[in-house]
Amino acid sequence: MARKTARSIPKPELVVITGLSGSGKGSVLKVLEDLGFYAVDNLPVDLIPKFAELTRDQPNISGAALVVDVREGASLKRFPRVYAGIRKSVNARLVFLEADDATIMRRFSETRRPHPLGVDKSISRSIRSERAQLAPIRAMADLIVNTSKFTVHELREYIAERFRGEGDTSKIMIYVTSFGYRHGLPPDSDLVFDVRFLPNPNYIPKFKPLTGTDPDVARYIRSFPQTQEFIERISDLLIYLLPHYIREGKSYLTIAFGCTGGQHRSVMIAAEIQKRLAAAGFKAKINHRDMPVDSSKR
Repeated sequence: MARKTARSIPKPELVVITGLSGSGKGSVLKVLEDLGFYAVDNLPVDLIPKFAELTRDQPNISGAALVVDVREGASLKRFPRVYAGIRKSVNARLVFLEADDATIMRRFSETRRPHPLGVDKSISRSIRSERAQLAPIRAMADLIVNTSKFTVHELREYIAERFRGEGDTSKIMIYVTSFGYRHGLPPDSDLVFDVRFLPNPNYIPKFKPLTGTDPDVARYIRSFPQTQEFIERISDLLIYLLPHYIREGKSYLTIAFGCTGGQHRSVMIAAEIQKRLAAAGFKAKINHRDMPVDSSKR
């Protein structure tokens, strides 16, 4: 069975945070500040080379972090050239934060703040425009983090683990989801497995109102040899794949298991896979998207 591997990466002298508005750049900057980085928000692009030099040459500054984004206006176009020059003399790392359109729109709605690109166009149009402007910078990023599924606490924890200087970058947040095909595929899934080939407890009257969390239902599903073989094979596959996703800089992975209604088979399988990934040392969270309230818990 494959095991996770960790890489040791020297603590950067300069971390540049960029990305979409509403993706959490301020939260990431605060985390780095808490870790001892000298933090600056919205430093003009033309001052970044001098700032990088000062960071490198000041013995009392162990590292610095700054945010660069669309607030720079037209000067943002010069950033790729400026950053390429900085990397020749400074150990720098570029972190790009993004999120799904729906998540960003919800965040702007909750905070009631205007988008930095102005109020003369809709948020959705501003997001599309911002993505286009930032595309060349995103292509240069050392780390791309989609914050759609992170809570503020989870994002802080993830960034702290990547930059606190412990040399372990083998962290990835895994979301294991069960769902029902009749309700549609989870749109944010990275890997989807169809478990409708397993016998369906829904056709057994005593199991019909229950869910895959019920011990009797789980025991029934597990009683079939194909269930055990599927769990073993998928667990081995995922534990093999995850270190490769980590090495490619993947910050989170959503693994979905689907059955017809999302009530029995997918629930049991997802829960079992989540336990096995956790036992293998990965951070794995479970979510049963379409599971009704288990009547056995009433």
